[in-house]
Amino acid sequence: MTNTNNQNLLTRRVENILPSADKLTKLMNERKIRLYQGFDPSAPNLHIGHVVGLLQLRAFQDAGHEVIFLIGDFTGMIGDPTDKSATRPVLTHKQVLENAKTYKEQAGKFLRFDGDNPAKIMFNHDWNNKLNFAQVLELASNITVQQLLERDMFQDRIANEKPIHVHEFLYPLIQGYDSVAMEVDLEVGGNDQMFNMMIGRTLLRSLKNKEKFVLTTKLLTDSTGNKIGKTTGNAINLFGDPNDLYGGIMSTPDDTIENMLTLATDLPQDEINKLISKIAKNPMTIKKRLAWELTRMCHNQKIANSAQDHFQSTIQNKQTPTNITKIEVTTDSQSILSLLKSLSLDVSSAQLKRTIEQGGVELDGNKILDLNQEITIKGGEIIKFGKRQFRKLII
Repeated sequence: MTNTNNQNLLTRRVENILPSADKLTKLMNERKIRLYQGFDPSAPNLHIGHVVGLLQLRAFQDAGHEVIFLIGDFTGMIGDPTDKSATRPVLTHKQVLENAKTYKEQAGKFLRFDGDNPAKIMFNHDWNNKLNFAQVLELASNITVQQLLERDMFQDRIANEKPIHVHEFLYPLIQGYDSVAMEVDLEVGGNDQMFNMMIGRTLLRSLKNKEKFVLTTKLLTDSTGNKIGKTTGNAINLFGDPNDLYGGIMSTPDDTIENMLTLATDLPQDEINKLISKIAKNPMTIKKRLAWELTRMCHNQKIANSAQDHFQSTIQNKQTPTNITKIEVTTDSQSILSLLKSLSLDVSSAQLKRTIEQGGVELDGNKILDLNQEITIKGGEIIKFGKRQFRKLII
């Protein structure tokens, strides 16, 4: 991949730097800094919202600094309450590790884990699981209840008489302890993570008398201002079917193109500016370039070319693809909803139901609108889900 331009290190994807960009620049000019970003494995695939942070980490790595890719295998069991109106289900450590088993491989498309100045992988279960109750109380003495209650989502839950469980109330404290355990100079995270990162800054100052800088990246948002990611249910997975990645980018509104080119690609800024100047006249062509670039970054050039060909033939020219994924099914009669759940479509049950109701499911060219319609498979049928996903059913 093309190296990120170092002169954009503290500007291109950056929303805020605390306490200041000047102080961070001064420190980086004096010595190599140690920095990290945490990734909670609440799902097995990194998604497009993660690209912004990964590219920011790579920019620091290219500049010679020590980068840590932190897997939140402890915090991931709790689930970050940021932006959540209800308590997230608690996961077991086994479930979290299963989700994270390919995270190094996925992150390796952006970061170098060997060679010169390799990035490090760490797991926050290693230190959080060793804390005893007395140590947790000591940590908690550095943070007030008023500080934690300032969070908008907690205020909303209180107003709506929804519960706030103690384990999620303490999530910022647990995440903040990562900064102490690793003794970092800088934490990188999305702008929505400011609160959690500032708790870590407070803890590091209190417990180690050490300054921690906080760098928040701009959020990848859709045209309504909602974050593109798993929390809001519109995540585009990076490492599933490359046709879905390419098609997912193509399905985003035209007014997201500029934001995604700037934040989620490694193209030089001069080239991005030229592409942006052409969006108004030819958004489809520029969006195809964006989709191709992201597919190339996450897979390779050959796969990106194939995904582009697939999109042009199946979506633009409405042809049925020849290389359809085959799925083994039984001949037992079952509802269309049950059948879809067995087809590895990588979408939620709510999305399955919504797509059926909106006429987005076809069996051998016939639309199916009833969630409970009974289907008996004879073998060879083709299911089309949405605009891009096809499955051939075999017995």
